[in-house]
Amino acid sequence: MTRSGEYDLALESRVDDGRRTYRFRTADGVHSKSSFRDSELLLLEELWDAPTGRLLCPEANYGVVGTILAGATAVVEMTESSARAARLCRRNAAANDASAAVSLLADLRELSRVYDAAAYAPKPYTPLAVGKQRIADSLAALRPGGDIYVAATARAGAGRYENCLRNVAASVETVAERDGCRLLRATRGESLSSPAYVTCRRLKPTVDGVDLSLRTVPGLFAAGGLDAGTRLLLESAGVTNGERVLDLCCGYGAIGAYAAGIADCEVHLSDDDRVATACAERSLGATDVDGTVVTADCTHGVSDRTFDRVLCNPPTHAGDGVLSTLFAGTHDILAGDGELRLVHHRALDLSAHLAPFETVERLETGTEHVVLVARPR
Repeated sequence: MTRSGEYDLALESRVDDGRRTYRFRTADGVHSKSSFRDSELLLLEELWDAPTGRLLCPEANYGVVGTILAGATAVVEMTESSARAARLCRRNAAANDASAAVSLLADLRELSRVYDAAAYAPKPYTPLAVGKQRIADSLAALRPGGDIYVAATARAGAGRYENCLRNVAASVETVAERDGCRLLRATRGESLSSPAYVTCRRLKPTVDGVDLSLRTVPGLFAAGGLDAGTRLLLESAGVTNGERVLDLCCGYGAIGAYAAGIADCEVHLSDDDRVATACAERSLGATDVDGTVVTADCTHGVSDRTFDRVLCNPPTHAGDGVLSTLFAGTHDILAGDGELRLVHHRALDLSAHLAPFETVERLETGTEHVVLVARPR
């Protein structure tokens, strides 16, 4: 492990015309940070000599497939919905002298280029509807006759993804299978149906008499409804007129929409996930309030600003490196008399991550959650 939750991995080449060793930087907050994924290795082994031409790598994680295959194909574009993962993709492509573009986006339909092939290894925790939508949208980005390669284990949904491909592609076959992982190849036909596997959900919670109109999709935190922890934080948010407020790790924007609705204040919302921030933008519009939304890792997107109040339901599952960076960055963007109010599960102890703050106090206690207030000085 290197600094603050970052890791280095090395992969020895098995081909004569590639680099001898490929080196990758990973980090807390990205999938499979400590080892290479079998599904991605299977894609590499089968596609190195395949005529992939202009290759699309959706949800590229930290860039293993796109970085290595850039040495064997004409054009590579990696996409990611995570700002942290996209940064690692760029860093790893450059470190391995790979010519590959990286795009941070929520929806593959935003792509304007047409590709010859796509290589996708769904993460095991990806909701099936989301994975199917990415497969359908990747296929739609291909030229007629282009191939999409999907590598997945049964646990990651290989059988469901095969059924999806049979519904949208002209042909589907299993071209390799290794260590419980299958590689599917499907070809785009001349015509293509475009099913909607993911649809936007509307939530209408009321918090302390304030009606919110929120927009969410599968895969986001608390997509089915406002969670108890966030509600507890909102009920103790303490936002007043004239404040500069940041909804940090905003998800679909409940905190920012609430803050903008209860006070005449300047609201910013930030999240690592572009899918989340796209929903947050819709939530602000649907609630008829104003705010500025940015997609960035931790506080990187607002590091040039100062806030009086930061409200946060942090991603405690993301790892120590993410939490330490998140709260250290929060300390640096707070005004001298500002404060961070955060909510977390009562069973957790975040005191080590909140060490940069001079004081940390418990503000509210709920059935399962606590709200803390942390002040820089």
